[in-house]
Amino acid sequence: MSALALKGPAWVTVRQYRRTLWLAGALAVLALAVVAGLRIWAAQHPVAPMKDGVWAASPDNDGYLTLRWFLEYVGVAAAVLPLAVAALVAGPMVAREYESGTYQLSLTQSVSPTDWLRSKLTVAAGVAALAALAVMGVFWFGRLGVREGWDYHWSHPGPYAASGVTVFAYALAAVAVGALVGQLVRRTLLAMAAAGLVTGLVVLALNAYRWSILPTERLTGPVGSSLSLPEEHMYMDVGLLTASGARFDQTICWDRANQTPGTDTQEGLWGKVEAQCQAEHDVTTQFIDYHPASHYWPTQLIEAGIVLALAALAAFAAFRVLRARHS
Repeated sequence: MSALALKGPAWVTVRQYRRTLWLAGALAVLALAVVAGLRIWAAQHPVAPMKDGVWAASPDNDGYLTLRWFLEYVGVAAAVLPLAVAALVAGPMVAREYESGTYQLSLTQSVSPTDWLRSKLTVAAGVAALAALAVMGVFWFGRLGVREGWDYHWSHPGPYAASGVTVFAYALAAVAVGALVGQLVRRTLLAMAAAGLVTGLVVLALNAYRWSILPTERLTGPVGSSLSLPEEHMYMDVGLLTASGARFDQTICWDRANQTPGTDTQEGLWGKVEAQCQAEHDVTTQFIDYHPASHYWPTQLIEAGIVLALAALAAFAAFRVLRARHS
């Protein structure tokens, strides 16, 4: 058991931030207890059938609505977690050590600069991974009591961030970014702001790119026909194609219909003008682009791989900066 115990600078780091660690653990236990209570409360009343793509609770089932509301905030916590981790590592754990000069005391205790930084990153990475696990566990426990609809879907940023492996990748990347920024800035507040900003930009960039990682699937059919999408899907785009397969700009026919007198008063005239316009431009096919539910985990894994690669680069840069300043 003693072999597994923390020793040296890692033990010192844990002692330094033990109150923060206890607080984080208490918040995780509290969140789990709240979700358990809300699930018990929600189970006292049935959930009404889906209407317009939304599962509606009965008027007396405030527990279900509160559980839905709480899970939205858990999703927000998953999205914000990397920013908080980066800020804490960059500021209190690294930059403050330089700003106050206490890191020099550590280096006098037969601890090399590399060991000093490695111990901090090891502790921070372990705690960040546990925090990510706590957020993911709370979310999945609560999600078992909530039904999906168009207003609550696996592709939404909150559920996506809290239910897959990317939450771990972003948390670990935040540790590396915090270590790098903390050494470059060396001012606690500035380092916290800079690390949070950098991490936030990475998160936003990958959120925007996420659903371009895998190609969409396309459902096609004759113009005017009914296209049936799979039950579990993420809608991406819809449009028209000409006989040559080129995409057709629908605003051309909409503008013609708008300019035709009587389309706003005569029933069916708009559709006739639009159909005639499409025929003149040889429009033959309509399409819907979408992501099926089977794209969820491949997207999670690929995105996590990208983030971990960025984390490795940031960690490598952090140690290079450290060696350059202490060589």
